[in-house]
Amino acid sequence: MKAVELENVVKRFGNIVALRGITLTVEEGESIALLGPNGAGKTTVVKLIAGLLKPSRGTVRVFGEVPWKNYGVRKRIGVVSHNTFLYEDLTAYENLLFYCRLYDAEEGRIDELLEFFGLKGRKHDLVRGFSRGMKQRLSIARALLHDPPLLILDEPTTGLDIEGRRELLELLTEVGEEKTVIFTTHDVREVEGICGRVAIIKDGRVVYCGVVEEDLEELYMRAIYEGA
Repeated sequence: MKAVELENVVKRFGNIVALRGITLTVEEGESIALLGPNGAGKTTVVKLIAGLLKPSRGTVRVFGEVPWKNYGVRKRIGVVSHNTFLYEDLTAYENLLFYCRLYDAEEGRIDELLEFFGLKGRKHDLVRGFSRGMKQRLSIARALLHDPPLLILDEPTTGLDIEGRRELLELLTEVGEEKTVIFTTHDVREVEGICGRVAIIKDGRVVYCGVVEEDLEELYMRAIYEGA
């Protein structure tokens, strides 16, 4: 079964056309990067896949189901973005406990994930006192609580310094090994070691999709400025 299928998807916000007929498939177990400049439509694509938006036209299916209609399939998706979706006035443990109950996940996963992400010693500290990098690590732990087969990473390194970005990408490489991963970014350097295929999006259209067999930065620049 294909994990994700988009067929001729159009998305409008009033008079603004964000997506202009995107067709894309992602196989189960595959890791794919959605590359493109800011405003290209990458976040709109992943919101449609996550069931947070309904397409204006076209078909979106996740594990064979329509995500915006089916809460069950949305529970099979973990989302990490620049917005951590954490409650600043709760502790790290309390945040994960809240989401654990929301997703009917086993509470034993909390300590396991806190330890994996190097946060067990801060489990009873309020999130408001965490650094940006710590919040992102906790956000990934939140997204993995229910062990989803599909992991969406929507520009998760935004706002991190160089060292924090490196650490986060190393963690994402490890946790994504046995999952289907969709990773959006406008920085081609972040894709290496995480994704085996790329789709380059420009002005709401896929202008290139395939396995990278040459210099990715050169391919990206050609796709964006010359239309591949």
